[in-house]
Formats: sequence, structure tokens, C-alpha cells
Amino acid sequence: MPDAAAWAERQVAAVRDDPPGRLALMERCYYGPFGQAPQHLPFRRAARSFMRWQLRRGVLQPSFHARPGSRWWRAVNERILRDGCEAVGLSGRLSGPPSSHTAAQWLTFARNPTADTWYRAHNGSVVAAYLENRALAEAESEPERFFMNVILCRVLYTHALVAAPRLSLGWLRALAPLLGDPRLGMTGIFLQLSRVLPDEYPLRDDVRFYLSQEHGFARLVDFGMIVPRLQRLYEWSADDLSEPGLLDCVRDGALTYAWRFEDRDVWEPPKSFVLPVIHRILPASKS
Repeated sequence: MPDAAAWAERQVAAVRDDPPGRLALMERCYYGPFGQAPQHLPFRRAARSFMRWQLRRGVLQPSFHARPGSRWWRAVNERILRDGCEAVGLSGRLSGPPSSHTAAQWLTFARNPTADTWYRAHNGSVVAAYLENRALAEAESEPERFFMNVILCRVLYTHALVAAPRLSLGWLRALAPLLGDPRLGMTGIFLQLSRVLPDEYPLRDDVRFYLSQEHGFARLVDFGMIVPRLQRLYEWSADDLSEPGLLDCVRDGALTYAWRFEDRDVWEPPKSFVLPVIHRILPASKS
């Protein structure tokens, strides 16, 4: 009987230099091993949106393309695809134990598709890919490294909306699961990355230019809702995803993935009369 991990690697290798093929492979995973997985399909919305955004930016283009993509983005995308494919194989007729704890999380999702198991699988793969490709991240431009941190904290926060509502939304915690459920359109408020990052690669301006161009609502989400909870969010996520290395990506409430702690001023909220109001309405929980 074929080995699921080896089969998954072959599936990913076949589309490595084919960005649309990567998207098609991801979509096939949500149909399961036998082409019928109606409970899984609603979760495809968030995954497809994330990948289409990567295609628009061109970050998945191969190195020989006229406008090469990003080695880091390609590696992160491959980890998610490989883990998902392996879980499809394991839930079908292929053999072997899961080759990683992240593939095991995808298998758990395949067997029990809920918002929490999807986030644990998806974000587990994302975090594992971030940690194993830190050297590639360091080679990216400053604005790209800045937005890597923004994207990571946003996907962690959406998981917390579902699985740790008090941490993520305080006294409004009853609303948190609805806002974070990847099957619903509301999650686009937090995961629609075009609100955060331009659809171009490589980024050509400095970080402060992009900060000045940030949409007002995105600024409220980042600095009003997420930044006050950063340290606790990463601590909770590291425990929930069994990834202690995630704690190396935050320090004293500043994000430090491929980013110097000495340059932490970019995480300080801008002057705004609205942000203090948001902080009073939604104070970060201390427990």
C-alpha cells in the first residue's frame, strides 16, 4: 500500500512550478479522498481566498519566471499543501502514521470538520512553515518581513475568536465564534489581506509608507483589537498548536519574526482618538 507522506510529496512536486496548479490541488483536498466531502467544502472559502491573494501578488511564481516569486512564500504554501494532501491520503486508502504533528492535525480535521479543528490544522501548518523557513524570511525585504508578522498575528487571532473568545473579544465573546468561523463571510474582516498588504511583489516602499496607507478599519483591527493582546495571543497559540517555538516570534508585546526587537516602534499604535475608545470598550483580558 502506498505511503501517504510520499504520495503527498509527489502531489506537491507536480505543481511546484505551477501556481494555478497549487490552487487546484488545494481545492481537491477539500473533496476528500473519494471526491465527496460535503462537510469539508464550506471551509474551502477561507483557504481559497488566501491562495488567490498569493497568486495575485505573484509570490508563488517559480524562480525562472520573468517576475520570480518568493522562496519563503513558496515554502510556506508547500507545507500547507503537503500536510493537507497527506491527511487526504491517510483518510483514504494510503498507509503510514502521520509524518508530522501538523499532518495529524489535518487528519483530525478530515475526521471531525469543525471551525476549531480547521484552524488548528491550517494554523499549525502555517506556524510550522514560518518556524522552519526563518532563514528564507530573513532574506526578504523589510516591508515583506513586517507584513509576515501582521499576517501571522491575524490568522492566530481568527483562531482565538473561535477557540478562545474571552481572550480575543472580552465581554463581547459571544460574538467571537461567528466573526471567526472560516465557513462564514464575516471572517474576511480579519483575513482579507488586500486590506493589509498591496497586491504586488516585491514591495518597493518602506514600512512607514505602507503604514500611512493602511485602511482605517484595518488599523482598528490591528491596533485596537489585536496588538493589546499580542503577548497572550501568542502564548495561547503556542500551547494550543503545540509549537513552543512560536514564543520566539513575540517579545514584550512586540512581534519579532525576522524582525529586530530594537525596531519594535512599528507595533506602537498611531495617534488616534478612536483607538483609546476601542481599548476601553474591549480591554484585554488579564486571565
